Amino acid sequence: MTSLNNPSEQTLYRRLGGYDVIAGVIDEFLSLFRSDPKFARFGGGRSLDSQKRARQLLVDQICSLAGGPCVYTGRDMKTSHAGLGITEAEWQANIQYASAALEKYGVAGREKEEFLAIFKKYKDDIVEKP
Repeated sequence: MTSLNNPSEQTLYRRLGGYDVIAGVIDEFLSLFRSDPKFARFGGGRSLDSQKRARQLLVDQICSLAGGPCVYTGRDMKTSHAGLGITEAEWQANIQYASAALEKYGVAGREKEEFLAIFKKYKDDIVEKP
């Protein structure tokens, strides 16, 4: 059990500020992603409901991986991204968008790096080799 008084022993979820901060960061990340014309192919043909579901899955996944109380019920990253042809350049843009979203919410230092590390550990399952 982690100590609530010692930040170095708290989960990333708690150090970030909990669910609302994670959801806000994901919303900002998705806003940046969806406003970039280079990524229009990923939203095409998806209903608003499907987009909301994908957003919720991402929030739940990050919440869970950060040590929060959420349960991720989605597929593994390799299955979810197979066939999308995600390139290294697209991956790097996503990391930049995630970084900018974290900065907007005042997440810096150790917490920012740990959050980005959650994304980065799935790179080999998401980026397809040419």
